[in-house]
Amino acid sequence: MKNSEVAKILYEIADILEMQDVEFKPRAYRKAAQSIETLQRDITGIWREGKLRSIPGVGAATEEKISEFLETGRLPYYEKLKKSLPVDLDSLMSVSGLGPKRIGLLYRKLKIKNLDDLEKAAKANRIAKLNGFGEKSEKKILDGIEFARKAKSRMLLAKALPIADEIVQRLRGLDFVDRVVFAGSLRRMKETIGDIDILVTSSKHDKVIDFFTKMDGVGEIIARGPTRASVRLKGGVQVDIRVLDDSAFGAALQYFTGSKDHNVAMRKIAIFKGLKLSEYGLMKGGELVAGKTEEEIYDRLGLDYIEPELRENTGEIDAARSHKLPSLIAYDSIKGDLQMHTVWSDGANTAKDMSVAAEKLGYEYICITDHGGNLKVAGALDEQDFRKQWKEIDKLNGSGKLRIFKGVEANIEADGKIDIPDRFLKEFDIVVASMHSSFGLTREQNTKRLITAIENENVDVIGHLTGRDIEERKGADTDFEKVFDAAKRTGTLLEINAQPKRLDLNDINARDAIKMGCKLVVNTDSHSAEQLANMRFGIGVARRAWAERKDVVNTLALKDFMKVLKK
Repeated sequence: MKNSEVAKILYEIADILEMQDVEFKPRAYRKAAQSIETLQRDITGIWREGKLRSIPGVGAATEEKISEFLETGRLPYYEKLKKSLPVDLDSLMSVSGLGPKRIGLLYRKLKIKNLDDLEKAAKANRIAKLNGFGEKSEKKILDGIEFARKAKSRMLLAKALPIADEIVQRLRGLDFVDRVVFAGSLRRMKETIGDIDILVTSSKHDKVIDFFTKMDGVGEIIARGPTRASVRLKGGVQVDIRVLDDSAFGAALQYFTGSKDHNVAMRKIAIFKGLKLSEYGLMKGGELVAGKTEEEIYDRLGLDYIEPELRENTGEIDAARSHKLPSLIAYDSIKGDLQMHTVWSDGANTAKDMSVAAEKLGYEYICITDHGGNLKVAGALDEQDFRKQWKEIDKLNGSGKLRIFKGVEANIEADGKIDIPDRFLKEFDIVVASMHSSFGLTREQNTKRLITAIENENVDVIGHLTGRDIEERKGADTDFEKVFDAAKRTGTLLEINAQPKRLDLNDINARDAIKMGCKLVVNTDSHSAEQLANMRFGIGVARRAWAERKDVVNTLALKDFMKVLKK
Protein backbone atom coordinates (compact mmCIF):
# COMPACT_ATOMS: atom_id res chain seq x y z
CA MET A 1 0.00 0.00 0.00
CA LYS A 2 1.18 3.51 -0.86
CA ASN A 3 -0.92 5.09 1.87
CA SER A 4 1.89 5.47 4.42
CA GLU A 5 4.31 6.83 1.80
CA VAL A 6 1.82 9.42 0.56
CA ALA A 7 0.77 10.44 4.08
CA LYS A 8 4.40 10.82 5.16
CA ILE A 9 5.13 13.14 2.23
CA LEU A 10 2.07 15.29 2.94
CA TYR A 11 2.93 15.53 6.63
CA GLU A 12 6.46 16.63 5.78
CA ILE A 13 5.19 19.22 3.28
CA ALA A 14 2.93 20.59 6.02
CA ASP A 15 5.80 20.72 8.52
CA ILE A 16 8.21 22.45 6.13
CA LEU A 17 5.60 25.01 5.10
CA GLU A 18 4.90 25.74 8.76
CA MET A 19 8.64 26.12 9.37
CA GLN A 20 8.56 28.74 6.62
CA ASP A 21 5.65 30.51 8.35
CA VAL A 22 3.25 29.78 5.50
CA GLU A 23 -0.35 30.18 6.67
CA PHE A 24 -3.36 27.89 6.04
CA LYS A 25 -1.62 25.40 3.72
CA PRO A 26 -0.01 23.29 6.49
CA ARG A 27 -3.39 22.57 8.05
CA ALA A 28 -4.82 21.50 4.67
CA TYR A 29 -1.94 19.10 3.98
CA ARG A 30 -2.16 17.58 7.46
CA LYS A 31 -5.89 17.07 7.14
CA ALA A 32 -5.38 15.17 3.88
CA ALA A 33 -2.51 13.14 5.38
CA GLN A 34 -4.61 12.13 8.40
CA SER A 35 -7.36 10.84 6.14
CA ILE A 36 -4.97 8.96 3.85
CA GLU A 37 -3.03 7.14 6.58
CA THR A 38 -6.25 5.66 7.95
CA LEU A 39 -7.72 4.57 4.61
CA GLN A 40 -8.78 0.95 4.52
CA ARG A 41 -8.09 0.80 0.75
CA ASP A 42 -4.86 1.33 -1.13
CA ILE A 43 -4.85 4.92 -2.35
CA THR A 44 -3.50 3.72 -5.70
CA GLY A 45 -6.86 2.12 -6.49
CA ILE A 46 -8.74 5.28 -5.52
CA TRP A 47 -6.43 7.30 -7.77
CA ARG A 48 -6.95 4.97 -10.73
CA GLU A 49 -10.71 5.38 -10.29
CA GLY A 50 -10.29 9.16 -10.39
CA LYS A 51 -11.79 9.53 -6.91
CA LEU A 52 -8.99 11.14 -4.88
CA ARG A 53 -11.26 14.10 -4.14
CA SER A 54 -13.60 11.73 -2.30
CA ILE A 55 -10.98 11.44 0.46
CA PRO A 56 -11.75 13.97 3.23
CA GLY A 57 -9.29 16.86 3.10
CA VAL A 58 -8.03 16.20 -0.44
CA GLY A 59 -8.58 19.28 -2.58
CA ALA A 60 -7.39 20.27 -6.01
CA ALA A 61 -3.79 21.07 -4.98
CA THR A 62 -3.25 17.89 -2.98
CA GLU A 63 -4.98 15.80 -5.65
CA GLU A 64 -2.52 17.09 -8.23
CA LYS A 65 0.51 16.31 -6.07
CA ILE A 66 -0.71 12.86 -5.04
CA SER A 67 -1.43 12.00 -8.67
CA GLU A 68 2.03 13.12 -9.75
CA PHE A 69 3.72 11.01 -7.08
CA LEU A 70 1.65 7.90 -7.81
CA GLU A 71 2.21 8.24 -11.55
CA THR A 72 5.96 9.01 -11.54
CA GLY A 73 7.20 7.90 -8.13
CA ARG A 74 8.52 11.42 -7.52
CA LEU A 75 7.23 14.79 -6.37
CA PRO A 76 9.62 17.61 -7.38
CA TYR A 77 7.67 20.14 -5.28
CA TYR A 78 8.37 18.05 -2.15
CA GLU A 79 12.01 17.48 -3.09
CA LYS A 80 12.55 21.22 -3.57
CA LEU A 81 11.00 21.96 -0.18
CA LYS A 82 13.26 19.42 1.54
CA LYS A 83 16.36 20.98 0.01
CA SER A 84 15.29 24.39 1.29
CA LEU A 85 15.31 23.10 4.89
CA PRO A 86 17.54 19.99 5.08
CA VAL A 87 16.61 18.75 8.53
CA ASP A 88 15.69 15.34 9.91
CA LEU A 89 12.07 16.22 10.63
CA ASP A 90 11.06 12.73 11.78
CA SER A 91 13.59 12.76 14.60
CA LEU A 92 13.33 16.38 15.66
CA MET A 93 9.52 16.36 15.66
CA SER A 94 9.60 13.42 18.08
CA VAL A 95 11.22 15.60 20.76
CA SER A 96 8.58 16.89 23.15
CA GLY A 97 8.13 20.63 22.84
CA LEU A 98 9.53 20.94 19.31
CA GLY A 99 7.12 21.77 16.53
CA PRO A 100 7.83 22.89 12.96
CA LYS A 101 8.23 26.57 13.80
CA ARG A 102 10.69 25.92 16.60
CA ILE A 103 12.64 23.46 14.45
CA GLY A 104 12.80 26.11 11.71
CA LEU A 105 14.14 28.64 14.21
CA LEU A 106 16.76 26.20 15.50
CA TYR A 107 17.93 25.54 11.94
CA ARG A 108 18.11 29.21 10.99
CA LYS A 109 19.87 30.33 14.18
CA LEU A 110 21.99 27.29 15.12
CA LYS A 111 22.03 25.14 11.95
CA ILE A 112 20.51 22.22 13.90
CA LYS A 113 19.62 19.43 11.45
CA ASN A 114 19.26 16.29 13.58
CA LEU A 115 19.18 14.88 17.09
CA ASP A 116 22.97 14.90 17.44
CA ASP A 117 23.12 18.60 16.55
CA LEU A 118 20.26 19.27 18.96
CA GLU A 119 21.95 17.42 21.83
CA LYS A 120 25.26 19.23 21.32
CA ALA A 121 23.56 22.62 21.25
CA ALA A 122 21.48 21.88 24.36
CA LYS A 123 24.48 20.61 26.33
CA ALA A 124 26.40 23.75 25.35
CA ASN A 125 23.49 25.92 26.61
CA ARG A 126 23.09 27.55 23.21
CA ILE A 127 19.34 26.87 22.92
CA ALA A 128 18.43 28.61 26.17
CA LYS A 129 19.74 31.89 24.77
CA LEU A 130 17.27 31.92 21.88
CA ASN A 131 14.08 33.95 22.12
CA GLY A 132 11.14 31.74 23.06
CA PHE A 133 13.20 28.98 24.68
CA GLY A 134 15.05 29.54 27.97
CA GLU A 135 16.70 27.15 30.42
CA LYS A 136 13.51 25.25 31.23
CA SER A 137 12.84 24.51 27.54
CA GLU A 138 16.46 23.49 27.02
CA LYS A 139 16.29 20.99 29.88
CA LYS A 140 13.00 19.63 28.55
CA ILE A 141 14.62 19.14 25.14
CA LEU A 142 17.55 17.24 26.66
CA ASP A 143 15.14 15.00 28.59
CA GLY A 144 13.16 14.35 25.40
CA ILE A 145 16.10 13.38 23.17
CA GLU A 146 16.55 9.90 24.68
CA PHE A 147 12.82 9.25 24.39
CA ALA A 148 12.92 10.41 20.77
CA ARG A 149 15.81 8.10 19.89
CA LYS A 150 13.94 5.09 21.27
CA ALA A 151 10.75 6.06 19.46
CA LYS A 152 12.56 6.42 16.13
CA SER A 153 13.66 2.77 16.16
CA ARG A 154 10.06 1.49 16.20
CA MET A 155 6.86 2.14 14.27
CA LEU A 156 3.29 2.48 15.40
CA LEU A 157 1.11 -0.62 15.43
CA ALA A 158 -1.30 1.17 13.10
CA LYS A 159 1.43 1.67 10.52
CA ALA A 160 2.72 -1.91 10.67
CA LEU A 161 -0.59 -3.77 10.69
CA PRO A 162 -1.95 -2.65 7.28
CA ILE A 163 1.42 -3.40 5.69
CA ALA A 164 1.46 -6.89 7.22
CA ASP A 165 -2.16 -7.48 6.20
CA GLU A 166 -1.39 -6.58 2.59
CA ILE A 167 1.70 -8.83 2.39
CA VAL A 168 -0.24 -11.71 3.93
CA GLN A 169 -3.01 -11.25 1.35
CA ARG A 170 -0.51 -11.20 -1.51
CA LEU A 171 1.08 -14.44 -0.31
CA ARG A 172 -2.29 -16.11 0.26
CA GLY A 173 -3.09 -15.47 -3.37
CA LEU A 174 -0.28 -17.77 -4.53
CA ASP A 175 -1.32 -21.29 -5.48
CA PHE A 176 1.87 -22.77 -4.03
CA VAL A 177 1.29 -21.28 -0.54
CA ASP A 178 -0.77 -23.13 2.08
CA ARG A 179 -0.79 -21.01 5.25
CA VAL A 180 0.36 -17.46 5.96
CA VAL A 181 0.32 -15.46 9.20
CA PHE A 182 2.24 -12.59 10.76
CA ALA A 183 3.90 -13.21 14.12
CA GLY A 184 6.08 -11.25 16.55
CA SER A 185 5.06 -8.23 18.59
CA LEU A 186 2.60 -7.34 15.84
CA ARG A 187 0.55 -10.46 16.56
CA ARG A 188 0.70 -9.61 20.27
CA MET A 189 -0.70 -6.14 19.35
CA LYS A 190 2.14 -4.22 20.98
CA GLU A 191 1.71 -0.48 20.58
CA THR A 192 4.97 -0.15 18.65
CA ILE A 193 6.70 -2.64 16.35
CA GLY A 194 10.36 -3.15 15.47
CA ASP A 195 9.87 -5.14 12.26
CA ILE A 196 7.30 -7.45 10.68
CA ASP A 197 7.63 -11.25 10.85
CA ILE A 198 5.75 -13.42 8.31
CA LEU A 199 5.46 -17.22 8.49
CA VAL A 200 4.47 -19.31 5.47
CA THR A 201 3.95 -23.02 4.85
CA SER A 202 4.71 -24.25 1.36
CA SER A 203 6.48 -27.10 -0.40
CA LYS A 204 7.93 -24.57 -2.87
CA HIS A 205 10.31 -22.71 -0.59
CA ASP A 206 12.35 -21.17 -3.40
CA LYS A 207 9.27 -19.82 -5.21
CA VAL A 208 7.97 -18.16 -2.02
CA ILE A 209 11.33 -16.49 -1.35
CA ASP A 210 11.61 -15.37 -4.95
CA PHE A 211 8.13 -13.81 -4.92
CA PHE A 212 8.73 -12.13 -1.55
CA THR A 213 12.03 -10.49 -2.47
CA LYS A 214 10.64 -9.20 -5.80
CA MET A 215 7.36 -7.81 -4.44
CA ASP A 216 6.28 -4.34 -5.51
CA GLY A 217 7.42 -1.96 -2.79
CA VAL A 218 10.66 -3.73 -1.87
CA GLY A 219 13.48 -1.21 -1.72
CA GLU A 220 16.34 -3.41 -0.54
CA ILE A 221 17.05 -7.11 0.00
CA ILE A 222 18.84 -7.35 3.34
CA ALA A 223 19.34 -11.12 3.34
CA ARG A 224 18.19 -14.08 1.28
CA GLY A 225 18.42 -17.81 1.90
CA PRO A 226 16.59 -20.99 0.87
CA THR A 227 13.90 -20.73 3.59
CA ARG A 228 14.14 -17.18 4.91
CA ALA A 229 14.68 -13.65 3.71
CA SER A 230 14.65 -10.06 4.96
CA VAL A 231 13.75 -6.99 2.95
CA ARG A 232 13.40 -3.30 3.61
CA LEU A 233 10.37 -1.72 1.99
CA LYS A 234 10.61 1.65 0.27
CA GLY A 235 8.94 3.25 3.26
CA GLY A 236 11.75 1.96 5.52
CA VAL A 237 9.93 -0.95 7.17
CA GLN A 238 11.86 -4.22 7.56
CA VAL A 239 9.95 -7.43 6.84
CA ASP A 240 11.28 -10.94 7.56
CA ILE A 241 9.83 -14.15 6.13
CA ARG A 242 10.33 -17.81 7.04
CA VAL A 243 9.04 -20.68 4.92
CA LEU A 244 8.18 -23.80 6.92
CA ASP A 245 6.95 -27.34 6.60
CA ASP A 246 3.40 -27.83 7.84
CA SER A 247 4.47 -30.18 10.65
CA ALA A 248 6.35 -27.37 12.44
CA PHE A 249 4.03 -24.44 11.71
CA GLY A 250 2.47 -24.24 15.19
CA ALA A 251 5.82 -24.48 16.95
CA ALA A 252 7.31 -21.76 14.77
CA LEU A 253 4.26 -19.54 15.24
CA GLN A 254 4.44 -19.94 19.01
CA TYR A 255 8.18 -19.26 19.04
CA PHE A 256 8.22 -16.25 16.71
CA THR A 257 5.16 -14.69 18.32
CA GLY A 258 7.02 -14.42 21.63
CA SER A 259 7.45 -12.66 23.88
CA LYS A 260 10.98 -13.69 24.82
CA ASP A 261 10.05 -13.91 28.52
CA HIS A 262 6.97 -15.99 27.73
CA ASN A 263 9.03 -18.37 25.60
CA VAL A 264 11.68 -18.78 28.29
CA ALA A 265 8.97 -19.75 30.78
CA MET A 266 7.48 -22.20 28.26
CA ARG A 267 10.85 -23.87 27.68
CA LYS A 268 11.34 -24.31 31.43
CA ILE A 269 8.01 -26.14 31.66
CA ALA A 270 9.03 -28.36 28.76
CA ILE A 271 12.37 -29.21 30.42
CA PHE A 272 10.59 -30.05 33.69
CA LYS A 273 8.44 -32.52 31.76
CA GLY A 274 11.45 -34.10 30.06
CA LEU A 275 10.76 -32.35 26.74
CA LYS A 276 12.50 -29.80 24.55
CA LEU A 277 10.64 -26.88 22.98
CA SER A 278 12.01 -24.90 20.04
CA GLU A 279 10.84 -23.27 16.82
CA TYR A 280 11.00 -26.74 15.22
CA GLY A 281 8.56 -28.39 17.62
CA LEU A 282 8.08 -30.01 21.02
CA MET A 283 10.42 -33.00 21.17
CA LYS A 284 10.91 -36.02 23.39
CA GLY A 285 14.30 -37.45 22.62
CA GLY A 286 14.50 -37.09 18.87
CA GLU A 287 10.78 -37.59 18.31
CA LEU A 288 8.33 -34.79 17.49
CA VAL A 289 5.39 -34.94 19.92
CA ALA A 290 3.69 -31.61 19.02
CA GLY A 291 4.27 -28.83 16.54
CA LYS A 292 1.59 -28.58 13.89
CA THR A 293 -0.57 -26.17 15.93
CA GLU A 294 0.01 -23.89 18.89
CA GLU A 295 -2.96 -25.42 20.69
CA GLU A 296 -1.39 -28.89 20.81
CA ILE A 297 1.86 -27.47 22.21
CA TYR A 298 0.09 -25.68 25.07
CA ASP A 299 -2.06 -28.74 25.72
CA ARG A 300 0.92 -31.10 25.77
CA LEU A 301 2.56 -28.85 28.38
CA GLY A 302 -0.56 -28.93 30.58
CA LEU A 303 -1.73 -25.41 29.78
CA ASP A 304 -4.90 -23.89 28.40
CA TYR A 305 -4.35 -22.07 25.11
CA ILE A 306 -2.97 -18.58 25.75
CA GLU A 307 -4.06 -15.80 23.39
CA PRO A 308 -1.14 -13.96 21.73
CA GLU A 309 -1.94 -10.62 23.40
CA LEU A 310 -1.37 -12.17 26.85
CA ARG A 311 2.06 -13.69 26.16
CA GLU A 312 4.23 -11.34 28.21
CA ASN A 313 5.01 -13.59 31.22
CA THR A 314 2.87 -11.45 33.52
CA GLY A 315 0.85 -14.25 35.10
CA GLU A 316 -0.70 -15.84 32.02
CA ILE A 317 1.14 -19.15 32.42
CA ASP A 318 -0.03 -19.69 36.00
CA ALA A 319 -3.55 -18.72 34.93
CA ALA A 320 -3.39 -21.18 32.03
CA ARG A 321 -2.19 -23.94 34.33
CA SER A 322 -5.06 -23.37 36.79
CA HIS A 323 -7.73 -22.79 34.10
CA LYS A 324 -8.21 -19.16 35.16
CA LEU A 325 -7.42 -17.29 31.97
CA PRO A 326 -9.83 -14.44 31.19
CA SER A 327 -12.38 -14.74 28.40
CA LEU A 328 -10.96 -11.82 26.45
CA ILE A 329 -13.12 -9.21 24.80
CA ALA A 330 -13.46 -10.08 21.11
CA TYR A 331 -12.60 -7.71 18.28
CA ASP A 332 -16.25 -7.69 17.18
CA SER A 333 -17.74 -7.07 20.64
CA ILE A 334 -18.18 -3.29 20.40
CA LYS A 335 -21.73 -1.92 20.16
CA GLY A 336 -20.92 1.79 20.09
CA ASP A 337 -18.20 4.44 19.90
CA LEU A 338 -18.37 7.31 22.36
CA GLN A 339 -15.77 9.79 21.13
CA MET A 340 -15.68 11.23 17.61
CA HIS A 341 -15.48 14.63 15.94
CA THR A 342 -17.26 16.15 12.96
CA VAL A 343 -17.01 19.19 10.69
CA TRP A 344 -18.61 21.18 13.50
CA SER A 345 -15.18 21.31 15.19
CA ASP A 346 -12.03 19.71 13.72
CA GLY A 347 -13.42 16.61 12.00
CA ALA A 348 -13.49 15.86 8.27
CA ASN A 349 -17.03 14.41 8.03
CA THR A 350 -20.57 15.33 9.00
CA ALA A 351 -22.54 13.74 11.82
CA LYS A 352 -24.56 11.90 9.18
CA ASP A 353 -21.38 10.54 7.57
CA MET A 354 -20.21 9.26 10.95
CA SER A 355 -23.56 7.66 11.69
CA VAL A 356 -23.69 5.90 8.31
CA ALA A 357 -20.16 4.53 8.82
CA ALA A 358 -21.06 3.39 12.34
CA GLU A 359 -24.16 1.57 11.10
CA LYS A 360 -22.01 -0.30 8.57
CA LEU A 361 -19.89 -1.49 11.50
CA GLY A 362 -23.01 -2.86 13.17
CA TYR A 363 -23.05 -0.33 16.00
CA GLU A 364 -26.22 0.43 17.95
CA TYR A 365 -25.09 3.86 19.18
CA ILE A 366 -22.44 6.54 18.88
CA CYS A 367 -21.72 9.82 20.62
CA ILE A 368 -20.69 12.97 18.75
CA THR A 369 -18.16 14.72 20.99
CA ASP A 370 -17.01 17.83 19.18
CA HIS A 371 -14.68 20.07 21.14
CA GLY A 372 -16.11 22.66 23.46
CA GLY A 373 -14.69 25.20 25.88
CA ASN A 374 -11.39 26.97 25.31
CA LEU A 375 -9.73 24.68 22.75
CA LYS A 376 -10.10 27.16 19.88
CA VAL A 377 -7.26 25.58 17.91
CA ALA A 378 -9.52 22.53 17.46
CA GLY A 379 -12.52 24.63 16.45
CA ALA A 380 -14.23 24.42 19.83
CA LEU A 381 -17.97 25.11 19.78
CA ASP A 382 -19.79 27.58 22.00
CA GLU A 383 -23.21 27.02 23.56
CA GLN A 384 -25.07 28.43 20.56
CA ASP A 385 -23.16 26.14 18.18
CA PHE A 386 -23.97 23.08 20.26
CA ARG A 387 -27.67 23.87 20.30
CA LYS A 388 -27.63 24.09 16.50
CA GLN A 389 -25.80 20.79 16.33
CA TRP A 390 -28.35 19.15 18.62
CA LYS A 391 -31.12 19.98 16.15
CA GLU A 392 -29.15 18.17 13.44
CA ILE A 393 -28.67 15.16 15.74
CA ASP A 394 -32.38 15.11 16.61
CA LYS A 395 -33.21 14.84 12.90
CA LEU A 396 -30.73 12.01 12.42
CA ASN A 397 -32.12 10.18 15.45
CA GLY A 398 -35.57 10.39 13.95
CA SER A 399 -34.51 8.92 10.61
CA GLY A 400 -32.47 5.81 11.45
CA LYS A 401 -31.97 2.88 13.81
CA LEU A 402 -28.68 4.14 15.25
CA ARG A 403 -28.93 6.16 18.47
CA ILE A 404 -26.74 9.27 18.42
CA PHE A 405 -25.89 10.75 21.81
CA LYS A 406 -25.26 14.48 22.18
CA GLY A 407 -21.79 14.76 23.63
CA VAL A 408 -18.80 17.03 24.09
CA GLU A 409 -15.10 16.64 24.64
CA ALA A 410 -14.39 19.27 27.27
CA ASN A 411 -11.00 20.30 28.62
CA ILE A 412 -9.64 19.54 32.05
CA GLU A 413 -7.85 22.69 33.10
CA ALA A 414 -4.70 22.72 35.24
CA ASP A 415 -6.74 22.96 38.45
CA GLY A 416 -9.08 20.12 37.43
CA LYS A 417 -12.03 22.33 36.57
CA ILE A 418 -13.91 21.76 33.33
CA ASP A 419 -13.84 24.72 30.92
CA ILE A 420 -17.59 24.56 30.29
CA PRO A 421 -20.05 25.75 32.95
CA ASP A 422 -21.75 22.99 34.97
CA ARG A 423 -25.18 24.40 34.14
CA PHE A 424 -24.51 23.66 30.46
CA LEU A 425 -22.62 20.38 30.98
CA LYS A 426 -25.79 18.97 32.57
CA GLU A 427 -27.59 19.22 29.24
CA PHE A 428 -25.27 16.87 27.37
CA ASP A 429 -26.01 13.15 27.18
CA ILE A 430 -22.33 12.28 27.62
CA VAL A 431 -19.40 14.44 28.71
CA VAL A 432 -15.88 13.29 27.89
CA ALA A 433 -13.31 15.31 29.83
CA SER A 434 -9.70 15.26 28.63
CA MET A 435 -6.39 17.00 29.25
CA HIS A 436 -5.01 18.89 26.25
CA SER A 437 -2.35 21.06 27.91
CA SER A 438 -0.34 21.65 31.12
CA PHE A 439 1.35 18.25 30.96
CA GLY A 440 4.33 19.41 33.01
CA LEU A 441 2.58 19.44 36.39
CA THR A 442 4.02 17.51 39.32
CA ARG A 443 2.69 14.05 40.14
CA GLU A 444 0.72 15.43 43.07
CA GLN A 445 -0.72 18.34 41.06
CA ASN A 446 -1.76 16.18 38.14
CA THR A 447 -3.33 13.53 40.36
CA LYS A 448 -5.37 16.17 42.15
CA ARG A 449 -6.32 17.66 38.78
CA LEU A 450 -7.70 14.36 37.48
CA ILE A 451 -9.53 13.49 40.69
CA THR A 452 -11.21 16.92 40.68
CA ALA A 453 -12.46 16.26 37.14
CA ILE A 454 -13.60 12.75 38.02
CA GLU A 455 -15.58 14.06 40.98
CA ASN A 456 -17.50 16.49 38.77
CA GLU A 457 -20.97 14.94 38.67
CA ASN A 458 -21.40 15.94 35.02
CA VAL A 459 -18.32 14.09 33.73
CA ASP A 460 -19.08 10.63 32.37
CA VAL A 461 -15.75 9.66 30.80
CA ILE A 462 -12.12 10.64 31.28
CA GLY A 463 -10.60 10.67 27.80
CA HIS A 464 -6.97 9.67 27.02
CA LEU A 465 -6.13 9.93 30.70
CA THR A 466 -2.37 10.58 30.57
CA GLY A 467 -2.40 12.75 27.44
CA ARG A 468 0.54 10.87 25.97
CA ASP A 469 1.68 10.79 22.33
CA ILE A 470 3.60 7.54 21.77
CA GLU A 471 6.05 9.13 19.34
CA GLU A 472 6.37 12.59 20.85
CA ARG A 473 5.26 12.94 24.46
CA LYS A 474 5.30 10.89 27.63
CA GLY A 475 2.09 10.76 29.61
CA ALA A 476 1.54 13.13 32.50
CA ASP A 477 3.00 11.90 35.81
CA THR A 478 0.09 10.44 37.78
CA ASP A 479 -0.69 8.41 40.90
CA PHE A 480 -2.89 5.91 39.11
CA GLU A 481 -4.00 4.11 42.25
CA LYS A 482 -5.59 7.28 43.62
CA VAL A 483 -7.13 8.20 40.27
CA PHE A 484 -8.54 4.72 39.71
CA ASP A 485 -9.94 4.69 43.23
CA ALA A 486 -11.78 7.96 42.51
CA ALA A 487 -13.13 6.60 39.22
CA LYS A 488 -14.40 3.44 40.91
CA ARG A 489 -16.00 5.45 43.72
CA THR A 490 -17.81 7.87 41.36
CA GLY A 491 -18.62 5.43 38.55
CA THR A 492 -16.67 7.53 36.05
CA LEU A 493 -15.65 5.60 32.96
CA LEU A 494 -12.02 5.50 31.88
CA GLU A 495 -11.20 5.57 28.19
CA ILE A 496 -8.85 3.44 26.15
CA ASN A 497 -8.32 5.86 23.29
CA ALA A 498 -7.77 3.84 20.11
CA GLN A 499 -6.14 6.69 18.19
CA PRO A 500 -2.87 5.04 17.08
CA LYS A 501 -0.55 7.68 18.55
CA ARG A 502 -2.36 7.62 21.89
CA LEU A 503 -3.52 4.11 22.91
CA ASP A 504 -4.17 5.71 26.27
CA LEU A 505 -4.80 4.16 28.76
CA ASN A 506 -2.02 1.74 27.85
CA ASP A 507 -2.30 -1.97 28.57
CA ILE A 508 -0.50 -1.87 31.93
CA ASN A 509 -2.58 0.98 33.33
CA ALA A 510 -5.81 -0.44 31.92
CA ARG A 511 -5.12 -3.78 33.60
CA ASP A 512 -4.54 -2.02 36.93
CA ALA A 513 -7.79 -0.08 36.48
CA ILE A 514 -9.68 -3.34 35.90
CA LYS A 515 -8.12 -4.90 39.01
CA MET A 516 -9.36 -1.93 41.04
CA GLY A 517 -12.90 -2.39 39.74
CA CYS A 518 -13.06 0.47 37.23
CA LYS A 519 -15.14 0.26 34.08
CA LEU A 520 -13.55 1.06 30.73
CA VAL A 521 -14.79 2.34 27.39
CA VAL A 522 -12.88 1.90 24.12
CA ASN A 523 -13.28 4.91 21.82
CA THR A 524 -11.65 5.83 18.52
CA ASP A 525 -11.53 9.63 18.93
CA SER A 526 -12.20 9.63 15.19
CA HIS A 527 -11.80 12.78 13.14
CA SER A 528 -13.08 11.11 9.97
CA ALA A 529 -15.39 8.22 9.13
CA GLU A 530 -12.40 6.12 8.02
CA GLN A 531 -10.87 6.38 11.50
CA LEU A 532 -13.74 4.46 13.07
CA ALA A 533 -11.81 1.38 11.90
CA ASN A 534 -9.11 2.21 14.49
CA MET A 535 -11.28 0.45 17.06
CA ARG A 536 -9.22 -2.73 16.52
CA PHE A 537 -6.17 -1.02 18.04
CA GLY A 538 -8.07 -0.06 21.16
CA ILE A 539 -9.47 -3.57 21.50
CA GLY A 540 -5.91 -4.86 21.16
CA VAL A 541 -4.94 -2.75 24.18
CA ALA A 542 -7.96 -4.02 26.12
CA ARG A 543 -7.06 -7.64 25.35
CA ARG A 544 -3.46 -7.06 26.46
CA ALA A 545 -4.98 -5.63 29.66
CA TRP A 546 -6.82 -8.94 30.26
CA ALA A 547 -10.16 -7.17 29.71
CA GLU A 548 -13.35 -9.18 29.36
CA ARG A 549 -16.63 -7.91 27.93
CA LYS A 550 -17.90 -7.14 31.41
CA ASP A 551 -15.04 -4.65 31.89
CA VAL A 552 -15.81 -2.56 28.77
CA VAL A 553 -19.17 -0.80 28.86
CA ASN A 554 -19.53 -0.13 25.14
CA THR A 555 -19.84 -3.85 24.57
CA LEU A 556 -23.31 -3.47 26.08
CA ALA A 557 -26.46 -3.24 23.99
CA LEU A 558 -28.01 0.24 23.94
CA LYS A 559 -30.60 -0.44 26.64
CA ASP A 560 -28.01 -1.82 29.06
CA PHE A 561 -25.44 0.82 28.22
CA MET A 562 -27.76 3.66 29.18
CA LYS A 563 -28.01 2.22 32.69
CA VAL A 564 -24.29 2.70 33.35
CA LEU A 565 -24.15 6.43 32.56
CA LYS A 566 -23.63 8.60 35.61
CA LYS A 567 -26.54 10.90 34.82
